Amino acid sequence: MENLISLVNRLQRACTALGDHGEESALPTLWDALPSIAVVGGQSSGKSSVLESIVGKDFLPRGSGIVTRRPLVLQLHRIDEGREYAEFGHLPRKRFTDFAAVRKEISDETDRETGHSRQISTVPIYLSIYSPYVVNLTLVDLPGLTKVAVDGQPESVVMDIENMVRSYIEKPNCIILAISPANQDLATSDAIKISREVDPKGERTFGVLTKIDLMDKGTDAVDILEGKAYRLQFPWIGVVNRSQQDINKNVDMIAARHREREYFAQTPEYKHLGHRMGSEYLGKVLSKHLESVIKSRIPGLQSLISKTIIELESELSRLGKPIATDAGGKLYMIMEICRIFDGIFKEHLDGVRPGGDKIYNVFDNQLPAALKRLQFDKHLAMENVRKLITEADGYQPHLIAPEQGYRRLIETALISIKGPAEAAVDAVHALLKELVHKSISETVELKQYPSLRVEVNGAAVESLDRMKEESKKATLQLVEMECSYLTVDFFRKLPQDVEKGGNPTHSIFDRYNDSYLRRIGTNVLSYVNMVCGSLRNSIPKSIVYCQVREAKRSLLDHFFTELGAKEGKQLGRLLDEDPAVMQRRVSLAKRLELYKAAQAEIDSVAWSR
Repeated sequence: MENLISLVNRLQRACTALGDHGEESALPTLWDALPSIAVVGGQSSGKSSVLESIVGKDFLPRGSGIVTRRPLVLQLHRIDEGREYAEFGHLPRKRFTDFAAVRKEISDETDRETGHSRQISTVPIYLSIYSPYVVNLTLVDLPGLTKVAVDGQPESVVMDIENMVRSYIEKPNCIILAISPANQDLATSDAIKISREVDPKGERTFGVLTKIDLMDKGTDAVDILEGKAYRLQFPWIGVVNRSQQDINKNVDMIAARHREREYFAQTPEYKHLGHRMGSEYLGKVLSKHLESVIKSRIPGLQSLISKTIIELESELSRLGKPIATDAGGKLYMIMEICRIFDGIFKEHLDGVRPGGDKIYNVFDNQLPAALKRLQFDKHLAMENVRKLITEADGYQPHLIAPEQGYRRLIETALISIKGPAEAAVDAVHALLKELVHKSISETVELKQYPSLRVEVNGAAVESLDRMKEESKKATLQLVEMECSYLTVDFFRKLPQDVEKGGNPTHSIFDRYNDSYLRRIGTNVLSYVNMVCGSLRNSIPKSIVYCQVREAKRSLLDHFFTELGAKEGKQLGRLLDEDPAVMQRRVSLAKRLELYKAAQAEIDSVAWSR
């Protein structure tokens, strides 16, 4: 069944080549559906040494603190003969035969993504190793779990690493290789803790116990290795890694493996377990288990791939082929897209879609509130009334009632209503522009052609600007009408005060006493409030007639007139495709190529079996 792991390796390489890294994106991912093994452990748990023992090479960066700062997707390919070599996904045409250079490239590539800091990144590094001495296997080496951030790292790094690890191991197709050091209490093992959270029954977890040879004298790990201390579905596997002294002396892996076998064979406590201990045994067990998992997943993979191919082909079909080459076809297409946009805009105004209700809010709340904020009381304060009445009389005081003073007071008060009236026009204009932008974003067809989208937006806003000017002119005329002709009946119905109003026997100066002026101010305020009430109803009618109704009726009329005069080349420039849509089509085509290649690969393996 070795060809099954080779199959998954080929599929993973195809995923890498065609941009499917299993990250969250708008494209379906095959990577997440493929079985893999994630290596999890706390800092200094011996995780890197375990991986190097399985590979049989020194190739991982070492040091203090968080050394692994990006996921490393490690694909092992067994070859029949020849020299061992490695290839990186980001350097596909370069072979590394010096594994010290591999170690350096991992560090350099990590720094390229994170800078020369101690930050971590979720972007994986892809490394393939080809050797006659490895088993076919795929492992994902994840950053070591930690409890404390080191210098140069944000406090969030602890949770960032944990979340990254969890995002890998919570997937049901992921086999968890939980690395725990034997010289620490298993209850405090970071790997076991997080594995238990996502795999409480231990059905996907392999427990690996490192540093058995470093345990205190008089203690051993037999209970753990026999599954008595913490039971998993699969037996625990113990390994003895090279010591730091061995690493410093460059003791090779063949000698290290030999010493590891001797340790388990000659240590009395572990003799009975020796046949299933060591890194060589671990690699074989993982390879065999991965093969069985892949075999069980093939029917589901075939179903997923077939379904996704249909979905990808469907979306590619929706994106459509290139537009018509003749001018008539281009004009028709542009007109149809514009009609769709215009229909969506009207739906917003009519309440089919949200947004039109905000215009009513301008009339029902914003305009009345602005009218209330006008400081008529301040304008009609005693001193201001006295000043305007006196100025209006000129050199000759009024005889019966200060009519010119009344008119001047009323006109200066009513002119201030122009501010709220203009503000209402501007507010509705802003809302109509907002609905235009929203309608454009909701017109799927416009997303494909950025130039047309810009032109339609510009034409619609230009029309709204013209309508705003007409509306402002009409609305301000309403206010000016009220200023130019006063409602006489209002003043005829006012109670007459003959004694105060104009009895010539009184002194001229008595006519400007406080009581008299207060009466004038009260009358003017009553009249202005009456006019405000009237304008509160008529201003919205004017705005709706000049702006909202016109926008529904003729928003793109000028644009359509201009379109009719354009030549084929000009129309073609309007239908240039959005680079994002073009990229989406390319991405979909690549992903479709990946899934079809995967389908052919799986079918060939299925037939050979």
